[in-house]
Amino acid sequence: MAVDYAVIVVYLAGMLAMGWWGMRRAKSKSEFLVAGRRLGPAMYSGTMAAIVLGGASTIGGVGLGYQYGISGAWMVFTIGLGLLALSVFFSARIARLKVYTVSEMLDLRYGGRAGVISGVVMWAYTLMLAVTSTIAYATIFDVLFDMNRTLAIVLGGSIVVAYSTLGGMWSITLTDMVQFVVKTIGVLLLLLPIAVVKAGGFSEMKAKLPTEYFDPLGIGGETIFTYVLIYTFGMLIGQDIWQRVFTARSDTTAKWGGTVAGTYCLVYAVAGAVIGTAAKVMYPTLPSADAAFATIVKDELPVGVRGLVLAAALAAVMSTSSGALIACATVANNDIWSRLRGGAGAKDGEERDEVRGNRVFILIMGIGVICTAIALNNVVEALTVAYNLLVGGLLVPILGGLLWKRGTAQGALASVVVGGVAVIGLMATYGILANEPVYYGLFSSLAVYVIVSLATPATDAAVLAAWRERLAGRGAAEPLSEPVPAHQ
Repeated sequence: MAVDYAVIVVYLAGMLAMGWWGMRRAKSKSEFLVAGRRLGPAMYSGTMAAIVLGGASTIGGVGLGYQYGISGAWMVFTIGLGLLALSVFFSARIARLKVYTVSEMLDLRYGGRAGVISGVVMWAYTLMLAVTSTIAYATIFDVLFDMNRTLAIVLGGSIVVAYSTLGGMWSITLTDMVQFVVKTIGVLLLLLPIAVVKAGGFSEMKAKLPTEYFDPLGIGGETIFTYVLIYTFGMLIGQDIWQRVFTARSDTTAKWGGTVAGTYCLVYAVAGAVIGTAAKVMYPTLPSADAAFATIVKDELPVGVRGLVLAAALAAVMSTSSGALIACATVANNDIWSRLRGGAGAKDGEERDEVRGNRVFILIMGIGVICTAIALNNVVEALTVAYNLLVGGLLVPILGGLLWKRGTAQGALASVVVGGVAVIGLMATYGILANEPVYYGLFSSLAVYVIVSLATPATDAAVLAAWRERLAGRGAAEPLSEPVPAHQ
């Protein structure tokens, strides 16, 4: 394993080096949080694909393939569909807004102050997303070094926190590009063909497995529908995804670069399912489906290649973890703390070191994520809580704001509160993994949004006019590029 260890150590050292390089480049709030809004198509596509394809998509995607066969691709496939929908229909408008958070978009659209409440919901989502990625370090480092779970989480999480804190989005963008290349080589170009060959080819796989393993809908229609509801719609509204859209150099880059990334996700989904199906042939009685990825890597790959593929898994986890972490810190600082601080009577025109402040929040949130990951153990439950809150609480007011001009601030606020409370209450009643919480939570959020919006005065015409100007790219070029007065 010495060669494999060397590959991993070099990879981790490279991540820290890029964090140091990014620190020298991130001199303003815009550079630190959204890479100066300067990413071109190639870098934008790579980083967008990297953030959406995390440990759940890699280790979990292979596990679903092991459990259900080809139809196990649906979870990651719906993520790709969501990214395609976002890129084709919404990303250009989102990029033209020139904001930093989803809550800022809601304030622009509705002219209200729903930012703190929507910020809390988005913060909870990004926190749990970062936690799930951090928990996954334990699986990878256990295979590599037979390492204690807590130590593995601390080691992996500390590296991500370090390079994210140092250089912000510039560091994360650079590391994501490396991670995208490593994942492509490790999973698509190496593990996929090796797994199929080791399993005896597709003809042998079909001969040894039940026919339902090759049924595209074998996982079940209700499961597929739930994946669409949670992941496809979740891709449309998550702060971690929007913050990457904000990095695009132009709305054209956001649209076409995201389309390329979404297409890549579809390919990655099928690859993971095929690898898992091959693992089922080779290891039909594994104690856990999620162990399929680590087992096939550990037992079937040659020295050196094994290290690269494990680095690919580590890359998948780190890209999602770092993206969720900076999103969590951005929301905590800009949507919650800054507003509460302003409400406490900060002096008008007070200037603050925006980069330092956001850097401190990344460090604080990173420590919180590591501690939470140590305390929790179930990745699927944590991820389900995150997406249920996101979709149930924020999908309706966000898409309603983009698509329905009659929506009002009161309707949006009521929708966030009712949808979020309904999801939490129903998860307590039906169980975290049940489908009912997101179904009923989303329905109640939609009903309240429409009823309250129609029952309250329409949004002020001046607010809507300013909103349309910003959507068209004719509003304030960079509304928050200078130090922000604390009362805003």
